[in-house]
Amino acid sequence: MKRRRGRRKLRKDRIILLILFFLLLGFGAYYFINKKEDKTLIDNKEPVEEKVKEYSINLIMGGDALIHDKLYNACKTEDGYDFKPVFTYLKDYLKDYDLAYYNQETILGGTEIGLSSYPAFNSPYEVGDALIDAGFNIVSLATNHTLDRGEKAVLNSINYWKNKDVLTAGSYSSFADKDEIRIKEVNNIKYTLLNYTYGTNGINVPSGKEYFVNIWPCNGNNPDNDTKYQEYKEVVKKDIERVRDKVDVLMVAMHWGVEYTHVPTAYQKDMAQFLSDNGVDIIIGTHPHVVMPVTWIGDTLVIYSLGNMISAQETKVDNNTTIGLLTSIKITKTVEGNTSIIKLSDLNNEFIYTYYENYTNFKVIPFSHPDIKTHLKDYERLYNKYSSIVKDNDDNIIVKSLP
Repeated sequence: MKRRRGRRKLRKDRIILLILFFLLLGFGAYYFINKKEDKTLIDNKEPVEEKVKEYSINLIMGGDALIHDKLYNACKTEDGYDFKPVFTYLKDYLKDYDLAYYNQETILGGTEIGLSSYPAFNSPYEVGDALIDAGFNIVSLATNHTLDRGEKAVLNSINYWKNKDVLTAGSYSSFADKDEIRIKEVNNIKYTLLNYTYGTNGINVPSGKEYFVNIWPCNGNNPDNDTKYQEYKEVVKKDIERVRDKVDVLMVAMHWGVEYTHVPTAYQKDMAQFLSDNGVDIIIGTHPHVVMPVTWIGDTLVIYSLGNMISAQETKVDNNTTIGLLTSIKITKTVEGNTSIIKLSDLNNEFIYTYYENYTNFKVIPFSHPDIKTHLKDYERLYNKYSSIVKDNDDNIIVKSLP
């Protein structure tokens, strides 16, 4: 009897196990079929569109900081020099810009080697302190005055700038320093600056130290017949190729042209076309000490000359060296997937005036500020005169209105 009960129990256990087996088998089949259907649904779905992202920054550009003795003497204090009051108006003006460029025309070699003025300049570090305080954060250093006071001044200048949160270009302490790719980023937009000067006032660059200043040599009046100039294009092209794909915005500061003339030379036009053809976004011209036209070559913004931003230079005619230009542009980066597009828009130009009385109380004043009426009596006529030069008959180029 016990054995029979045992067989019945064994038979019942087998039945239960078989039931469980088929339940598990059915569940597995159901799961597999539905999982396959889910995958088919996913595979057949329309691709999800990636969200378009947009970033933008505002850039403003000013001209030469040309520091004559009358200017640094006017800014002398008991403890050194203070140029900050000179830029009071500009500081308020620049606060709305992410990036601000200017050209340091005279070398900042510091007082330790003795300050000097025309024709061989050396300026105090406090000039840089004041302009950084005003809001400038991009500076070109390659000018015809870079070598005015020799190697010591160049190295002092480089040591000064390397300790600042500022992008500089054009003058370096070694070949390795020159070859370093300097890229900055603001609001997901990467940018850099290249910088060249036409020459150094006949001062030879020390042999083996060509890194002291970037030169794109120009001689004569015809760029097509200037062999050295044409050969150096390959150097500039290689410089561009090293950085072009690494940044969104490539700026090139060019120290070029003929002083006190408002018409671009054949060299300036040839350089501008070459830089545009090689993918440069913005060309910033300095050196003539007076304003020149602002224009477009394709998608490249070309500013032939911004004139003086600050100087104590005696005006040649009609305030031409005391009236400079601030040019601003909005830079927009649109990103969709792996593609990004850079657009330059909202181009605007603003005249500035360097005021002083008997070479004291220097102030840089935007024409749009109401105080221009007090400091420059003839401001309306001068505004109209220089607006016609900057616009160069191009109605699409805008000059900011008067107050």
